[in-house]
Amino acid sequence: MHTATVVGAGPNGLVAAIDLARRGLGVTVLEAADAPGGGLRAAEPLVEGVAHDAFAAVLPLAVASPGLRRLRLERHGLRFAWPEVQLAHPLAHGEAAVLHRGVGRTAAGLGRDAGAWGRLFTRHVRAVDRLLPDLLGRPGHAPTDALEMARFGLHALSPAALMWTRFRGDRARALFAGIAAHAGGRLDRPGSAVAAMMLGMVGQSTGWPVAVGGTRALADALVAELAAVGGRIELNRRVTTLDDVGEPDLLLLDLAPGHAAELLGGRQPLRRAVPHRRFRHGIGAFKLDLVIEGEVPWTAAAARRAGTVHLGGTAEEIAAAEAECAAGRMPARPFVLVAQQHLADPSRSRGDLHPLWAYAHVPNGYAGDATEAILGELERAAPGIRGRITAARATGPAALEAANANLVGGDIAGGAVDLRQLLARPHAGPNPYDTGVPGVWLCSASTSPGGGVHGMCGVNAAAVALRGLRAGRRFRP
Repeated sequence: MHTATVVGAGPNGLVAAIDLARRGLGVTVLEAADAPGGGLRAAEPLVEGVAHDAFAAVLPLAVASPGLRRLRLERHGLRFAWPEVQLAHPLAHGEAAVLHRGVGRTAAGLGRDAGAWGRLFTRHVRAVDRLLPDLLGRPGHAPTDALEMARFGLHALSPAALMWTRFRGDRARALFAGIAAHAGGRLDRPGSAVAAMMLGMVGQSTGWPVAVGGTRALADALVAELAAVGGRIELNRRVTTLDDVGEPDLLLLDLAPGHAAELLGGRQPLRRAVPHRRFRHGIGAFKLDLVIEGEVPWTAAAARRAGTVHLGGTAEEIAAAEAECAAGRMPARPFVLVAQQHLADPSRSRGDLHPLWAYAHVPNGYAGDATEAILGELERAAPGIRGRITAARATGPAALEAANANLVGGDIAGGAVDLRQLLARPHAGPNPYDTGVPGVWLCSASTSPGGGVHGMCGVNAAAVALRGLRAGRRFRP
């Protein structure tokens, strides 16, 4: 029997391990932490009975991913739940832009921009089941619908700031800019519209759900599926040298490229070692977990029903804050993302005590305290919220990285998302999973198709690794 070792039990590592085990390999996953899941793990409760997600909270790509859907994880108890409103973006005077499941419903709330919004998204949403396998698949493969891919690519690879000029009102412009800002970084650069197009398309089709019981439920289901196909996980197994991985035929690394290069040492050829060591990470995140008594007193009524809330003002204000972060400066008013998971999943709450998950974009490696900046944005949109906070925990970029080494400098996207690293992630060529060392493959979110909980980096890397194994490319310790 051929064997494989996967370093890292994040979603991509687990999906890669499942695919390899399904193909008959003996698979072992080595995880440095005391729990599997990587970005899917739960955080320690601040108040008994109130559940917090440590990293990922809302899972639009997980429910849409062809790589996860085919695993039928509902057999292991995984369930998703949707809020009434997928996303709200509060603006001045109690107004809000709102993203619904359905382009028509979203467009109806955008006033004079209803037609422009519909023209941008309707065709893509109708083609979502054809587009996603191509968008999330391996680079270089022939697309199922080349014409639709070309249309989508034209929009996604444009600057977000150029894309929102098709809208005349603040609501549509801010809604598009806030979704684009999920990727982190300057919104006036080519490729910065990719998150808005992808998450906007998915949000208006399959929605932005949460996992019932917490994001860790997805990790638990993946672990159960891995066990069902004969794989195993060893926890508290930090890999620092190749001597720690044994002698498998295949070695897959769910690691940031720089960490992979460090592990492989001088075995990588320069054409792989150099781009891996120079791989650029994106802006950081500063996370705030809160326990709120009662509901958040949002001024905008739509935000009271929204699973996700964006705080950042107008499109221009969001772009200015993101540009400051990209330049290494902390903005006075950062872009803030808020998740109210309990609105879709009441099991997260205890009585009238509810979890509130929030993070602000900050410069990579930011060492300051962004707590007051986040609370300030919350207070502007929900006056009186400070008086409802019963417990709080702040987690800055260094602490995020300490808890998950792939979050370099607090970068939760797996690397800077710009045109260069969209096309060469983490290096140029048709096989971004190739480390240059026979039998060793990279499968983290720093490879194509990039960040987000979809598991497709693992799917793609496992497929390439199996093809390499058939061609005799085995790992030699």
